Amino acid sequence: MDTKNLDLGLLVTLETLLAERNVSRAARRLNLSQPALSARLARLRDALGDPLLIPGQRGMVLTQRALEMMQPLQEALESVRRVVERGAPFDPETLRSTVVIAASDYAQYALLARYSVALRTEAPMIRIAWRSMPDLLALATQLERGEVDLALARPETAPAGMRQRHLYEEEYVVIARQGHPAVRGTLDLDVFCALDHVVVSTRGGGFAGPTDAALEAIGRRRTVALSTSGFLIVPEIVLRSDMIAVVPRRIADGWSERVQVLEPPLHISGFAITCIWHERTTNHPAQSWLRDRLAALA
Repeated sequence: MDTKNLDLGLLVTLETLLAERNVSRAARRLNLSQPALSARLARLRDALGDPLLIPGQRGMVLTQRALEMMQPLQEALESVRRVVERGAPFDPETLRSTVVIAASDYAQYALLARYSVALRTEAPMIRIAWRSMPDLLALATQLERGEVDLALARPETAPAGMRQRHLYEEEYVVIARQGHPAVRGTLDLDVFCALDHVVVSTRGGGFAGPTDAALEAIGRRRTVALSTSGFLIVPEIVLRSDMIAVVPRRIADGWSERVQVLEPPLHISGFAITCIWHERTTNHPAQSWLRDRLAALA
């Protein structure tokens, strides 16, 4: 193995190639042409004596040598970045970066909308990308590869080994349309159970949730008429029908002038929202600032 011609730029190229596993995507991320990146890949293969990426059934796959190098290389380059950046003052107004955040539609509505607007004022040259929340395995992979910088989720759903920071506690309320014939400012348990409900099942097709667990604990059941995969459509359905729904308060607050917002007639356990990130970005000045601003706004 001949490493005397490996410079820092080539190692950054290698880090990006291993993360993306695709020459075209890596070239875009590094702002290089595809031929230029292919030439760098050839130099890396020659210096390391390994093909690094090889064709697979669903695109390029990493060789065993590349897999073994991936994490140590990321850690080494992150150490170099910390050394270089530690002496330079951090200024959000001059930060040129793209931050990718994975979150459910609820978290996008409850927090990310305000956060993104605030960042446009404080860090005007930053770009923000929202992604839907993937499953845990995919999220862990995306955080490890740097495809996602931050994720917003309940702490119990965070991938193992990731860092977390508590943001806020959420509670549930009931919403019903204005002028509902059976709901006039208050809601007792009997009416609550008799009315048709809209429920949210993030994986789709589910007809039970925390409310049903709370009802079962006291020997009651409700009538679930409609299941949807996202929270944001629920107030619109309630507004146009006699169905009611149990939703997070931060969703209801945005509709408080158009629907009735009521306390549930029984205790329904709420939930916490945390910020999740990969260990390698813990001490990165820009990433640390982005997390601090998110926590302050939450």
